[in-house]
Amino acid sequence: MFMREAISRTMADRMGWFWMIFEPLAIIGVMVSIRGLFMSGSEISGADHVPWMIVGLMGFGLFRENMMRALGAIDANKGLFAYRQVKPVDTVLVRCFLEGMLKSFLFLMFMLIGNLLQFELMPDHPLGVLLDWLSLWALGWGAGLTVSVLGDLVPEFGRVVRILNLPLLLLSGVILPVMYVPYPYRDYLLWNPLVHGLESMRVAFFPGYHTLDDIDMTYLWFWALSLLALGLLLHIRFAAKLKAH
Repeated sequence: MFMREAISRTMADRMGWFWMIFEPLAIIGVMVSIRGLFMSGSEISGADHVPWMIVGLMGFGLFRENMMRALGAIDANKGLFAYRQVKPVDTVLVRCFLEGMLKSFLFLMFMLIGNLLQFELMPDHPLGVLLDWLSLWALGWGAGLTVSVLGDLVPEFGRVVRILNLPLLLLSGVILPVMYVPYPYRDYLLWNPLVHGLESMRVAFFPGYHTLDDIDMTYLWFWALSLLALGLLLHIRFAAKLKAH
């Protein structure tokens, strides 16, 4: 099943690898251009803005792709349910694992290319970055397990999740530093677990980076483990319906 997903993801479309690399590059280019037009300076609270944005986009992309790819995993693999040992949850787990591996490879490639271009993309605390990366992966995995069931049983739910992609990007501190958000609204921003993961990873990447004092990875793991548990429970409860739906 893993090999089937890997071939479908990377080779079914001959432009598959190109779009995986070009999409974050295009977003970075647009955002850097906008910043150059409307804002001055090349640093954001102690980090160069290009590496800062790359780290944020890759971390957010890890979460988003795990969640969004999981939405269609069950429907795309319904033919495999003829084999009794294949369960709907297997299709989601395999797809999320593959997405995490692909995003990890792309992130390593971005770091290598960034350093060749002298963008200082080597992490200051590699172990901290790895733990934060795995935390965002776990959060995306939990969200993927949950939305895969709800999206299959209620198609409208999947459409709502897709619509929420852009607001979530803007509210996760991917493009606009959380330190730029007016003080009264920062507490609301911290309800979003992605903010904690992305900011923690940036702190581990850039030795001079400053962020909010309330960043707490325990909060992110609370969400990740809760969503993982909820998603697995939903798959157990509706396994028969998901096969027949």
